[in-house]
Amino acid sequence: MSRGHFINLFADDFGIDLGTANTLIYAPGRGIVVNEPSVIAFNRATGEVEAVGVAAKQMLGGAPRNIVALEPLKDGVIAHLEATQTMLRHFICKAQRGGRWARPRVVIGVPGDTTEIERRAVENAAHGASARSVHLVKEPIAAALGAGMSIDEPAGNMVVDIGSGTTDIAVISLSGVAYEQAVRVAGNEMNEAIIHCVKRNHNLEIGKRTAERIKIEVGSASVLDAPLSTEVRGRSRPEGLPKTVVVGDEEIREAMSTPLSTIVGAVRGALERTSPELSADIIGRGIVLTGGGALIRKLDALLTTKTGIPVRVAAHPLLSVAYGTGKILGDARLLSRLT
Repeated sequence: MSRGHFINLFADDFGIDLGTANTLIYAPGRGIVVNEPSVIAFNRATGEVEAVGVAAKQMLGGAPRNIVALEPLKDGVIAHLEATQTMLRHFICKAQRGGRWARPRVVIGVPGDTTEIERRAVENAAHGASARSVHLVKEPIAAALGAGMSIDEPAGNMVVDIGSGTTDIAVISLSGVAYEQAVRVAGNEMNEAIIHCVKRNHNLEIGKRTAERIKIEVGSASVLDAPLSTEVRGRSRPEGLPKTVVVGDEEIREAMSTPLSTIVGAVRGALERTSPELSADIIGRGIVLTGGGALIRKLDALLTTKTGIPVRVAAHPLLSVAYGTGKILGDARLLSRLT
């Protein structure tokens, strides 16, 4: 028995949600073993890695001049190949039990509209991060599986997966995609809209992390039963001094309305392009929301109003893609059909 084969006997296999904002790794029998921001920080002078994941995200926008913290994925695809390889290698090493020489088999979710060049970039990143074999699956299919949908039946299922960089919409039947659309409008665009809103309304400059916190704490898609507000600290304009203001759900909802309208329009467009038979199934089964964007308050209610179809949020929307890749990894039939 070769040394490499012996080592791989102890290698874990992993399902990976390589997301713009967060990377999640699922290990069969252990569940989610890594859930960290997709961020890596380098020393400019030495080129050495200073931090990965949580520690690196804390450096975004506030690192010393000799440290550069970057997000190597943009809109769901790889923008910096070498940085992605290094980050993924770190996460895989953290997840595996067979030692740093073990080479796992991995299933990775990718956006539905990923090009062949972008798919090769993901494969190269995973191989460069020590994977011995790489299987790619469309994220909406993985999300549907992870949300517990029965996608192998001869009936239509619609899933809307709202991540940080991409919103994937798919109608799935017989384990295949009958219709799909991906729009590069998702959580990041909402954060940018919040940054511009706070600057416009309060003459205050804030960063991405603060915008994300505001979205989580007071963001909504429809009018709330009770108003929400939160304190926001940033740099005043034009003085450049620290300043604290209070923002409410109404102004943040207005700020988020444009990206949300794009997502609603894409869902309506998908329904209009779906065959009558599958549309009838979707009316009966409803639409399932997954991804971090699914947690925006009353987004399900907004989509129900705009489409006339019941919409529900998956039980674990942030984990759906990772859970789905894990299911594919453990089922040889699904692995051969979907990757």
